[in-house]
Amino acid sequence: MTYPGRITFGVSVSSYYQSLSDTQLAQEATKLEELIRTIADKKFCLDMARGKPNPEQVNLSRPMLDVLNHASDLIDNTVDAANYGYIEGLPSARKLAAEILDVSSEQVLVGDSSSLSIMYDTLQHAYIHGIAGCAPFAQQLARQKELIFLCVCPGYDRHFALTEAFGFMNVPVSLTPDGPDMQQVRQWVEHDEHVKGIWCVPKYANPSGITYSDEVVRAFAALKPAAADFRIYWDNAYCMHDIFEPADELLNIFTALNECGKSNLVYEFASTSKMTFPGSGMAWVAASPDDIAELKAGFSIHRVCPNKLSQLEHVLFLQSKEKIRELMRQHAQFLRPRFELVLTKLQAQLADLGIASWSHPKGGYFISFEGLDNSAKRICALAARLGVKLTAAGACWPYGKDPRDSNIRLAPSYPTLEQLDAALDVFVTCVKYVALQLEQERRADTGANADAR
Repeated sequence: MTYPGRITFGVSVSSYYQSLSDTQLAQEATKLEELIRTIADKKFCLDMARGKPNPEQVNLSRPMLDVLNHASDLIDNTVDAANYGYIEGLPSARKLAAEILDVSSEQVLVGDSSSLSIMYDTLQHAYIHGIAGCAPFAQQLARQKELIFLCVCPGYDRHFALTEAFGFMNVPVSLTPDGPDMQQVRQWVEHDEHVKGIWCVPKYANPSGITYSDEVVRAFAALKPAAADFRIYWDNAYCMHDIFEPADELLNIFTALNECGKSNLVYEFASTSKMTFPGSGMAWVAASPDDIAELKAGFSIHRVCPNKLSQLEHVLFLQSKEKIRELMRQHAQFLRPRFELVLTKLQAQLADLGIASWSHPKGGYFISFEGLDNSAKRICALAARLGVKLTAAGACWPYGKDPRDSNIRLAPSYPTLEQLDAALDVFVTCVKYVALQLEQERRADTGANADAR
């Protein structure tokens, strides 16, 4: 099977249900209601809510647990991994992270666990200490009504939760097939000093699966922010997470910055969370030397050092970028059938109805589903009643407010293929039934309006 790797935006205005007579529509409703009763009797308990690696994927990294033992040499380039110090991480861990992101080791700080935690630390640093000599965000917020963070939508709900927690006003920016709408981005960033950052997932974006084009990456690098403490928060979470070939290629944002003669503009994040053990790995931030020096000083106040033993384990197990590619090819072998199942089933059961569209990602962890306007909340509620948990409707927008109430993020990685197949049958049934209900309601409203005239 081949997949184009780009999201299809919008839904056809003509649908199968609109073509039916009132009698045919009622007959179709009866069939779906009977199917829904049959599904309810099965008492499913299936979860497609979050992009968790399945246990078979996690098991690929079990050999890492044997890398260190009581007799292991814990010295890494003269640094004792078992003792205090080196807030920036082990030298070998910085080198490996730099190799993955294609930057220099001096541009990288390596921390613990997941990239979300190091994103929080980075925002906390700006909130308490400030960026590039500017007043801390906390002081700026105290002096004025609001600071703004741009959120590419649909996007990652946990990003939006972070900036909301720090008191920012999250403002959505539209997503195009090539990446964020850069006209909107420039209008905000270059004309409003209250704008302090933008969340981006540039490769296999969560949830759309798109990869930013070279033109979009270069447009980001060429930004001329009104605020000196504006930064691009470049969450390259899926930099190694290819599923289908040929894989998408993402232009290195730091290469683009160098082309523009710029440096202090980007914080790039990544982690091993979906490479080895989720939540028990290492995460890192890459930035300019000036920004890294500031972050190191800020981080040193609230932690003595990261978990360098875990970092040493990872370095000894992962070894190099090429070795990681080999591991990720094994991950892809588990993920590919799941993504193929979703795409095949949606195509077979929904494509001819004109009631939905969906993304066709080449990597990452999600498929972005677009139903009819005002359908997503109803689909998710019905699916939950039938035993299938989906990501909450609206989660991919700030404050959970999808303006069209049409987007649903599908996460096929965690269930078994059998569970996923059953969950998709439930999901498709819910999509059809809600679309049919909306058509019935549209006709009722049209008739009522005609009577009123």
